[in-house]
Amino acid sequence: AALTVRFLTRRFIGEYGDMAEFIYSHSLTVDGREILLHIWDVPNSQQAEDGSSEEKRIQWADSFVLVYSICDRASFNILPLKIQFIKAAKEGQSQEKVPIVIVGNKRDLHHQRVVSSEEGRLLALSLDCGFYEVSAAE
Repeated sequence: AALTVRFLTRRFIGEYGDMAEFIYSHSLTVDGREILLHIWDVPNSQQAEDGSSEEKRIQWADSFVLVYSICDRASFNILPLKIQFIKAAKEGQSQEKVPIVIVGNKRDLHHQRVVSSEEGRLLALSLDCGFYEVSAAE
């Protein structure tokens, strides 16, 4: 949620409490063209629910940004299974590669890091995904 809010508003909010999922709409100009984005932000706690809800989200989306905390090994460890699920659902229907980006958040908390940048890069490379490390706070 912090990363989505930062992207949409350029502001950082540190504490969110219990978050529900939201769909945000945002337009921006890229290479002179106006692009309308719809972002379905799903907190990790809600991603563990039944497969039909997750399947619905996957079918709805054209691309995926999966965010983990560099300070939370568990949030990183679930990514391979999530990505395999997405690819099976999306690429099974067509021959097109589904755009997936892995984002390590909380780069500013390097003193609490438990997942190295190299681990993130290697995972993204092995799963044919993009990779970035960011800080929503910065």
